[in-house]
Amino acid sequence: MADLRYIMARRPLMRATMRGGLVSFAFRERLMMTVTQVNGCRYCSYFHAKEAAKAGIPAEELRTLLEGQVPADSPADELPAIVYAQHWAESNAQPAAQALAQLEQVYGIERAEAIHLVLRVIRVGNLLGNTWDYVLFRLGLLKVDTGLGAGSA
Repeated sequence: MADLRYIMARRPLMRATMRGGLVSFAFRERLMMTVTQVNGCRYCSYFHAKEAAKAGIPAEELRTLLEGQVPADSPADELPAIVYAQHWAESNAQPAAQALAQLEQVYGIERAEAIHLVLRVIRVGNLLGNTWDYVLFRLGLLKVDTGLGAGSA
């Protein structure tokens, strides 16, 4: 709910951000893929992999993002935000104060806030997708692969 309040309180900035004014389409997709990989939403992963390809992100870089690693071949000016996005998602949207300060130092306050909007938008999508999977699981319509294999306890 806090994510939605955050987004709704910043609607004008959201429009500018999503139109590419502060965060380009490819940059946005890199951020979204990073957060989605941490949160494990299969729907968002599928959709944003296609969007990333449309944005011109090379297949190898996309593969690296999907593996949960920060691609060394990402644009140098985007790498600090990608590293931050991973930390942000892994910390459940509670980044270390030092990490936030560094993001604001590198990108400025307005662009850092635009980056946060992108992170919160994808987090909401991830939460919705993962909740939907849980409903399907509870209804018996989705089986979960634990990855333990046959004979595992």
